[in-house]
Amino acid sequence: MALDRWLALAILGLCLVYGYAAWFTMDANLPRFMQRNPVWPSTFPKALSVMGAICAFYILVFQKPMDAPGDDDVDYRKFLSYNWGQALALIVLMLVYAVCLRPLGFIGSTVGFLIAGAWVLGERRVHISALVSVVAAGGIWWLVSDVLGIFLRPLPFFLM
Repeated sequence: MALDRWLALAILGLCLVYGYAAWFTMDANLPRFMQRNPVWPSTFPKALSVMGAICAFYILVFQKPMDAPGDDDVDYRKFLSYNWGQALALIVLMLVYAVCLRPLGFIGSTVGFLIAGAWVLGERRVHISALVSVVAAGGIWWLVSDVLGIFLRPLPFFLM
């Protein structure tokens, strides 16, 4: 079986487990007033598991296997030639972002993450990265705090 079918089989299994959790276990302890709502906390996970299972099943059953991978396709035979340093650096940056979110605040840690992530991915014009990061972090903070009404600490704890 080809690599894409193995991956589709793994994703199908993951979607089935995720779907079981979304359909049968997430809504068991909902308060009575939320049981009459049209949208529950499990609505998006249910839709995500169904769409993922449909896509994985389609790949598994209906898609014809490739003879040879093209230039743009992921080839497991060239596994070590990919940019694993960048991928690992981004994972480390995500971990640092999660740790710094509370002490530095949302805006400071998000701006730092976006600038450092752009640097890792090859953007060397820091002034453009900084401008885009400040606008993006400020816009997301405004949407989450004012539009959705969810409190996010925007600044470090010692400035609040």
